[in-house]
Amino acid sequence: MSRIRVLSVFGTRPEAVKMAPVVRALGQHPEFDPLVCVTAQHREMLDQVLTLFDIKPDFDLNLMKPDQNLAGLTADILTALDPVIARARPDWLLVQGDTTTVMAAALLGYYHRVRVGHVEAGLRTGNKWQPFPEEINRRIAGAAADLHLAPTEHSRQNLLREGVPDWRIRVTGNPVVDALLEITRRAAPEETRSLLNRLGIAPGKKRLVLVTAHRRENFGRPLEDICAALRSLAAAYAGSIEMVYPVHLNPHVQEPVYRLLDGVEGITLLPPQEYLNLVHLMRSAALVLTDSGGIQEEATALRIPTLVLRRVTERPEGVEAGVLKLVGTDPARIVGEARRLLDDPAAARRMAEAANPFGDGQAAGRILDAILSFREPADPSGGGLL
Repeated sequence: MSRIRVLSVFGTRPEAVKMAPVVRALGQHPEFDPLVCVTAQHREMLDQVLTLFDIKPDFDLNLMKPDQNLAGLTADILTALDPVIARARPDWLLVQGDTTTVMAAALLGYYHRVRVGHVEAGLRTGNKWQPFPEEINRRIAGAAADLHLAPTEHSRQNLLREGVPDWRIRVTGNPVVDALLEITRRAAPEETRSLLNRLGIAPGKKRLVLVTAHRRENFGRPLEDICAALRSLAAAYAGSIEMVYPVHLNPHVQEPVYRLLDGVEGITLLPPQEYLNLVHLMRSAALVLTDSGGIQEEATALRIPTLVLRRVTERPEGVEAGVLKLVGTDPARIVGEARRLLDDPAAARRMAEAANPFGDGQAAGRILDAILSFREPADPSGGGLL
């Protein structure tokens, strides 16, 4: 019997992290013939993860350009990926999440009449501008998907409300937990240990607050407000906390962050960190401030209290569990909530002890099982949009 050919397509670091356990599981399973294509939507940050998880792409489109806009990137992906799918002739095309790569690849899968599996399906905020452009990207991917690999029951319910039939949905957990559990078994790199020692991060001495903020909807005034909040916190906790902020390479992030925060005592700005370093920084943190989707999941799995620098989140499970709290970008709100957690050990402990709703580290195996067991019904009239 011929093996099932699966083409996994991804382009950014978060996609690569979450797809790494799936790619590995496909390669170890005798019934699959796996191929990997990277668009390199984010070149440097993607390459770090490919090396970390020993992923060797079969196709590398190398599409990253300086300050590329969404229309140009989308056109480049469609044009470059189309002949790859034609050449590979996969039985399944796997995409993950909500990037421009995901949206374009899922659409091409539909054009080629290839079954599309959408990993991390069903995340929704209900606001097409929050996050931008991810909310629309994942909806388009969902419209093209044949199999929706939902991370949680909440995501499954979102899909059912949109008319996706239940037989097209499988709740698998999120493979980010699979990846995270593997990484936490590895020793912290020497450069991370040296950084923590240099900053004086240690129990009873100085606490670490990890910051990441880079989303498009926070470009401009919202990001400047976040920086104002960080300056206020640095002044209020001089000598007792250190805020470490790995700054995204996008110039719309680099310019305001370095203009407003460079040289501020109590704030350390770093280049983007390799995933292994970032995870071990997160493990050492007393508090995380982030607008990142993946870090919401990772901090939850690591039981680190987290303030989400957004007005809405497509991961309400973490908020409901109590380990995440939405605070937006208003400086007073960020400072107030951060001070509450830094000053009240019981409040921080309640967040840290919340249950993780995002998975148990077995998502990759469930994703493969879902593909193997997928069957179109004799009468596919209940197929929702498709």
